[in-house]
Amino acid sequence: MKRPVFKFASIMSAILLATTACAQPATSQSVTQNAKQNMQNTPVAGKVSATVDSRLRQVLTQAGIKAQITSIVPSNLPNLYQVSLAGQPPLHISADGKYVIQGELQKNPSKRQVTKISARSTSAQIGMPVSAAVKSSMLANMSALKNMSAKTPFFYTAIPGVIWGATLEGVPFLISDDAQYVTDGEISVIENGQFTGLDANFEKRKNQSVFKSLDESQLITYPATSPEKAVIYVATDVNCPYCRMLHKQMSALNKKGVTVKTIGYPIYEQSPEQMRGIWCQTSDPSRRNALDSAMLTGKMTPAPTSCKANHVTPNREKAAGLAVVATPAIFRDDGELYQASFESPEFLEFLGVQ
Repeated sequence: MKRPVFKFASIMSAILLATTACAQPATSQSVTQNAKQNMQNTPVAGKVSATVDSRLRQVLTQAGIKAQITSIVPSNLPNLYQVSLAGQPPLHISADGKYVIQGELQKNPSKRQVTKISARSTSAQIGMPVSAAVKSSMLANMSALKNMSAKTPFFYTAIPGVIWGATLEGVPFLISDDAQYVTDGEISVIENGQFTGLDANFEKRKNQSVFKSLDESQLITYPATSPEKAVIYVATDVNCPYCRMLHKQMSALNKKGVTVKTIGYPIYEQSPEQMRGIWCQTSDPSRRNALDSAMLTGKMTPAPTSCKANHVTPNREKAAGLAVVATPAIFRDDGELYQASFESPEFLEFLGVQ
């Protein structure tokens, strides 16, 4: 599965899927699309010093920006400057020129209930879930936005005051910590004068936070059968053909020292109930057998009549913070997402095994 990388176009429209991934059905829209009719861009006011203006122009020119920079002014996103480009969506860039977001900002039409801004994040909090107080204040100011609830994941980014969020379908967005401005862009990094893609440090730390939040008892785990060398988390759907192809490699991976922790991540219409039946099995071996049966033979194990619970949904909702755009989504336990074919030799290199 491919994650989007920085492109001079809408990040959301630039999502690309590798040939070994099952795309999620288009069942939801991004936050900005849902509220598009009610949200208006607000002109940015203010000036920047000549020193900051010159430095940012130099950074962006060196990084390969060819479009004419028509103005640089304070952004409506905290701790950023808005760079207007001729014929392209604006950039929002940090004063040091390291962090960049591309996209139009939309004004939240919700009535603002909370005006006090909590203390902004520090570098130690990058990738951590926002505090309960920050989340409560943000949600209070987001009543007109769809798909927002207490279950919506929010994480601190490397830019104080800019929060990363995702819908429960895994569609990412960025929003100011006062919830006044939102965009469907993501944060990219400029290092050594070049764009290097999404903020990898944030992505890894955020994903590690998600892993810690998961209920381990509701992961179907396939332990390494030789000395453990790697642990991976896999978001999977029993009806995804590429998930089934990966599952055929399970035994071989276990023999190579790879422990696989499976997150139930239904994306097909028939999958939620089928996967509930698998997760309703009463022991770890029986769950593994039921998942093996579904993946290897297509035979689904129904839920026992005594099981009315849904053990898949809680972890599925927590995993929204992984921003899965396709299954199987494969992550090392250090939070790094694998972004190529699992049939490639690169996969074993990614796992650190032979």
